Amino acid sequence: MTHTETYTRSSLLRFFLQGSKRFFAVSILASFVMAATDMIVPRLIGTTVDTVLDATSSRPSAIVTRLLDALGGVEAVRAHLWWMAVAVIAVALVGAVARYLTVYQNVKASETMMLRMRRTLFDHLQRLPYSWHMKNRTGDIIQRCTSDVDTIRNFVSEQLTAVFRIVIIVGVSLFFMFRIHTGLAFVAVASVPVILTYSIVFRARIGRGFKECDENEGTLSAIAQENLTGVRVVRAFGREAYESERFDRQNRKFTDLWVDLCRYLGLFWCCGDLLSALQVMLVIVLGAVFAVRGQVTPGEYIAIVSYNAMLTWPVRQLGRVISEMSKADVSLNRIREIMNAAPEADAPDALRPPMTGDVVFSHVSFAYEGDVRVLSDVSFVARGGRVLGILGPTGSGKSTLTYLLDRLLELPPENGTVTVGGVDIRRIDRRWLRSHVALVLQEPYLFSRTIGENIAITRPDAPEEEVRRATDDACLDRSVMLFSDGYDTMVGERGVTLSGGQKQRAAIARALLRDAPILVLDDSLSAVDAMTDAAIRANLRRRSRDTTVILISHRITTLMHADAILVLDRGRVAETGTHDELLARGGIYRRIYDLQTSGIREGTIDAPRTPDPRDDADPLARDGGLPHAEESKGGAQ
Repeated sequence: MTHTETYTRSSLLRFFLQGSKRFFAVSILASFVMAATDMIVPRLIGTTVDTVLDATSSRPSAIVTRLLDALGGVEAVRAHLWWMAVAVIAVALVGAVARYLTVYQNVKASETMMLRMRRTLFDHLQRLPYSWHMKNRTGDIIQRCTSDVDTIRNFVSEQLTAVFRIVIIVGVSLFFMFRIHTGLAFVAVASVPVILTYSIVFRARIGRGFKECDENEGTLSAIAQENLTGVRVVRAFGREAYESERFDRQNRKFTDLWVDLCRYLGLFWCCGDLLSALQVMLVIVLGAVFAVRGQVTPGEYIAIVSYNAMLTWPVRQLGRVISEMSKADVSLNRIREIMNAAPEADAPDALRPPMTGDVVFSHVSFAYEGDVRVLSDVSFVARGGRVLGILGPTGSGKSTLTYLLDRLLELPPENGTVTVGGVDIRRIDRRWLRSHVALVLQEPYLFSRTIGENIAITRPDAPEEEVRRATDDACLDRSVMLFSDGYDTMVGERGVTLSGGQKQRAAIARALLRDAPILVLDDSLSAVDAMTDAAIRANLRRRSRDTTVILISHRITTLMHADAILVLDRGRVAETGTHDELLARGGIYRRIYDLQTSGIREGTIDAPRTPDPRDDADPLARDGGLPHAEESKGGAQ
């Protein structure tokens, strides 16, 4: 079964069980042996009491008679009573080995299934479109991949496999009980339909309660995940009390739901205990009455009480299986929603063309699901080997352009075309496209690894000198060398221990190391000073002479030396041209230019200065922060 198919609950469970079925099969077979030994021991004890110790009450079956004759007769067995003790011990030893195999193979099967579930879910999540991840909270996804997976594992390993053992125990117990005394057997079996009926009734209510608990646990996980990753923002704005109250409110709601669910579970188990106790009491009392009347022998009485004790727990457990099934059903449905989400898929004839040509957006319109249009009839050309600057206010669609180019967002066929070298990107293999587009996002993401590993993530096999060269071109190398462990310095989660400028330059170095023919910088110089900005751009021109560069920024000085500049306003192309042409036109670009330069001309904004290596000081650095423009090979532009 492939990920592109639609899963039902049963087919998804079968898919997850692949690779672990043989372990479950061995566990079930061993449980049969274990159940058989549990059945034999009471029969051996009953035979010993009735046939060997008290021959007057003996009514041995043909099988027991033949067995005793093979051992030399009743008198021989009575003279060597330890033979029966050895037989009981031998059967118990076989049962112990079977119990070990049952537990060991069951654990091995469940962990194998868990391994497959985690691996499959993670792999599938990696292939889901960016738009799917935008609509689903990370905390809820994590909860589905941990808590829900564990619920399914527990149900299969502890409940579903137990059904087979329950069936054989119930069946054999009742068989022997009916052989011994029909009336007592009917008393024992009378509770079974009652327990199954009320279990089915409780199942629906327990299922609804567990679904509410599961969904609210996902919300709680999402709140915790957001606060842990955004701890700097929370601290910076003094929002600790507000966030604690928000978490506590959700936590109380989650707790109340579980308390309410446990109330029903307590009632469920209370009813089960009451019925089981009544059944055991009736069998013991009525059995004693029949024994006194001589309708059953003492050995039969011992055997039937033992079988009834074995019957009681499996019947109760069968009721539990039904109730636990509702929990597993909820969890399986939540995981099924992930597995049934369509992953990114290329056509069988996907192309791998040269990626050095012009990047052309032709009449592109786009709207996020449920929102108004972000882009409206946008058309422009980014010439191959040239630098295209894009300027526009927040919300004008600049980042959306980069997502469409990299196919993080899919452009509907009726909403225009994006081509590279004349080839529609919808016909290009996604891996090929993304391996040739180096994208530096507006919010750079660093993993909890070393600085060197974060930079080399695009080329893990890159030689150290190439990593150093890319880092130097991003004006970061000398700063890294100030850290106590250099490139082996660990950064915190999401790079939280680095400054914004450091993270941006690490992301730029990562993109430069890929050496792709198309380089997109989505406002990736916003956290660096003007001199460092100029130095990085100079290094980009020197390093990437044949690279198509799309440079997005709010800063005019970042864009003014681009070969062409595109101005977006409310999702539309407002102006295009060079820096001088746009200034002469006197439109939006000119107004933004005047706003950004008026402060410098009037002396209200400090002019760019030569940066100090201790700028952007970082707690991980030995002597301070980052060197900037004068440390770059390219120098200031």
